[in-house]
Amino acid sequence: MNSLRNRLQLIGNLGQDPELKKTESGKSVTRFTMATTETYKNGEGQKVEDTTWHNIVAWNGLAEIASRYLKKGREVAVEGRLTHRPYEDKEGNQRYFTEVVLSDILLLRSPKE
Repeated sequence: MNSLRNRLQLIGNLGQDPELKKTESGKSVTRFTMATTETYKNGEGQKVEDTTWHNIVAWNGLAEIASRYLKKGREVAVEGRLTHRPYEDKEGNQRYFTEVVLSDILLLRSPKE
């Protein structure tokens, strides 16, 4: 069961083009947002769409692949782990930033399909 700990799989669409950067140590990192949408019927029988936005980060070779092949609107399946990073806001309050660190990516449909 260890392989199931902190494992996340999502299918959705990119909200922005990935942005590739290099760290001071020379590692590649790519960040982008991704939307997942659930559709269901509410108590009155009306169709409701609920969209959730996710912050995604890829490192090294996966970062290079994501920056090369992914574009805004592209449908992808991703797998990774959920992380929370602390930061301090302008008022000095402790806040947390949640993101998915990719371990795998599967290209599905492009926005034109």
